[in-house]
Amino acid sequence: MNFASAAAGASAHIGSSNHMLTLELFTPHDDERPVYIAGNFNDWVARDARYEMNRVREGHYRFSFKHALPRNEPFEYKYTKGGWESEELGADGFPPSNRRLDVPRGNVSDLVPAWKQHSTDYLPQYYPDIQVVAKRFNLPQLRRRRRISVLLPWNYHQSNKRYPVLYLQDGQNLFEDDAPFGTWGVDRQLAALAMQGKGEVIVVAIDHGGKERIREFMPYDSPRWGDGLGEAYARFLAETLKPYIDNNFRTLSGRESTGIGGSSMGGLISVFAGMLFPQVFSKFMIFSPSLWVSPRIYQDSSHFSKYPPTKVYLYAGEREGANTVQNVKRFKEAIEHRPMPAGALYVRLEVDPDGLHNEARWGEEFPKAMEWLY
Repeated sequence: MNFASAAAGASAHIGSSNHMLTLELFTPHDDERPVYIAGNFNDWVARDARYEMNRVREGHYRFSFKHALPRNEPFEYKYTKGGWESEELGADGFPPSNRRLDVPRGNVSDLVPAWKQHSTDYLPQYYPDIQVVAKRFNLPQLRRRRRISVLLPWNYHQSNKRYPVLYLQDGQNLFEDDAPFGTWGVDRQLAALAMQGKGEVIVVAIDHGGKERIREFMPYDSPRWGDGLGEAYARFLAETLKPYIDNNFRTLSGRESTGIGGSSMGGLISVFAGMLFPQVFSKFMIFSPSLWVSPRIYQDSSHFSKYPPTKVYLYAGEREGANTVQNVKRFKEAIEHRPMPAGALYVRLEVDPDGLHNEARWGEEFPKAMEWLY
């Protein structure tokens, strides 16, 4: 089948007499995985059973919405093979901008030249052991409770080894396929690393506080968002959660084996934790940190990880907006231009000119950061 011709023959058009929307998809690189539609109509859930397309034949899919879609805002969407780690790619090999229909009705034909592929293939025996430590773990510093999970190395129960630890924020977005904003796929990434004899680390996933997320991750008070609870949250990590994990799992508890990380606001609070507790954390996985929320962070960077050695992996994408790349470069300069003994601080900065602000892109960066930090 000439997929380009087929798509062009059914060229995208809006039928004025049809109030419903039908999407027709052609793709020359097909496989047995189903195709899903994700967009602003379903909060960008990448694997939503309600929006699984019907397979007409190999490389040809169709989906008809059962109800007329709202017309008070543009209809934006993308195609996935079940996750943002397998979203559609353009002819240039990069994820395209969101597809958009100003009037979502009629028959629309789309072409997907290729699909994103990652080196996350693994044998089942290398999959980490995921345990929920507690659905309502007590955060005494904040007087609230939170789900805490751990991802144990695949061979944890077959050995007496002790393992380094990485504390990651926004646990809801780390390994669950139905996460509302996509997933990092940390579970699959760890399994793929394990097959290469790498990534033997205990990952502790801390769920965020929902509507309180911004305030919990905010280091300082803000006229816009109110009182910052970042200090109390960082104290929970260092003074409550870490001792619990060390007492209940076989960890290497020293600072040289303890890391922390997160993305966006989760990256910001991880940086702040490094300022408050340099004696606890030595490894930092900081993706697209929301440094603009707390400009004072640059002035206080002299307090960041005073103890050697410290490793900091920074990542930012050029297509994230809010001066993300410039802010990350400024932070890098701030922590590097203070007096430190030789070999005390190692910083690696990765900038993706096409990088977007989303979980799928941070998931791509995760194994690279793991190998460098650990």
